[in-house]
Amino acid sequence: MAVAHHRTAASPASTVSAPRGTAPVALGLALAALATVVWSGSFVTSRALGDSVPPVQHAFWRWVVALAAVAPFGARQAWRQRALLRRHFGFVLLASLLGVATYNTLVNQAGVTTPAANMGMIMAASPVLMALFERAGGVRLGARRVAGLLTACAGVLLLVGGGASFAAGDLWMIAAACCFGSYSALLRHRPPALEGTGFLFTTFLIGTVLLLPAQGVSLAVQGGFAPTPATVLPLLYVGVASSALAFFAWNKAIALIGPTRAGIVYYLQPVCVALLSWALLAEPTGWAQAGCMALILGGVMLGAGSRR
Repeated sequence: MAVAHHRTAASPASTVSAPRGTAPVALGLALAALATVVWSGSFVTSRALGDSVPPVQHAFWRWVVALAAVAPFGARQAWRQRALLRRHFGFVLLASLLGVATYNTLVNQAGVTTPAANMGMIMAASPVLMALFERAGGVRLGARRVAGLLTACAGVLLLVGGGASFAAGDLWMIAAACCFGSYSALLRHRPPALEGTGFLFTTFLIGTVLLLPAQGVSLAVQGGFAPTPATVLPLLYVGVASSALAFFAWNKAIALIGPTRAGIVYYLQPVCVALLSWALLAEPTGWAQAGCMALILGGVMLGAGSRR
């Protein structure tokens, strides 16, 4: 799909090329940071529910909750756009498969055996994929953005190499990182007339439908889970905050500043996960980790600026 499709100024997706004004860039960076912080909490949640809620059921009920949260804002808009959605059904289906049905199921599967800190660090690889996809699409990244990308990546690699123990579920997280990077790159080519909440509601709906067969198999093989506050409250968090709020913020950020610049902000995730683990789980954070986090933050600040 040609980038030229995004020139129309009538929709949020039309600003997918890097805007010239500072206000849209600042808003895009803030939205990307908001999504990153909220998603960091979802990794802790996936780990916490790993022993009590089967991964597929976790994903299925997450999107049921997200659908209920988005429906008052997006269902009517999706109905008005039904002809447009049918015309671009292949794109919408692929976005639903990558960003909704597959990505979060892989994250939940990883949470069964992988610590939350590992999950956040592995997911930090996805900005590299976003940049590679964008560069393959003919977008010039610029020396400063590449330098920020490499600096933040170096911080992540040092953080990973500083004693993190890897589990079998890390392979699931690598697959999830590839899936999310592909989804974010795909958003750059979203047809401009597909507006935010209508598109979001449709992808949530299709993703939930795609999960139905796996949900049936999981119920038959693994049985259900007990709806207690320890299971329901985390599902409400991932459904409302990590799905409805964070996906809207991320999709809007992609439209405003593009996947590479948003991806650099996404490097904040291992920092956020480490801080949340320290605050909520009392996991220790030493000077080495603090130095790596400072390197990541420096790379984010460097790469989030202009292309030059």
